[in-house]
Amino acid sequence: METSGNWKKSSYSGPGDGDSCVEIAHSPTRIAIRNSKIPTRATLTFPTAAFTPFLETLKESAKQL
Repeated sequence: METSGNWKKSSYSGPGDGDSCVEIAHSPTRIAIRNSKIPTRATLTFPTAAFTPFLETLKESAKQL
C-alpha cells in the first residue's frame, strides 16, 4: 500500500506540533495507522471493512479499564 503524502493526523493530536498521536492513511481497499512520533517504524494495515470493527473493539476495551 503506497501511502506517501496520504497520511493525516488525528484531530486529537493537540496544540503545537501535535506529534503525540496517530496518523491514518487510506486507499480504496486498505487503511494504515502509524505512530506520529516515530512514523518510520511499524505500521498497522487493515482491509477497509475490518477497520471499523477494530475501532469498536478499542473503544470497548478502553471502557473496561
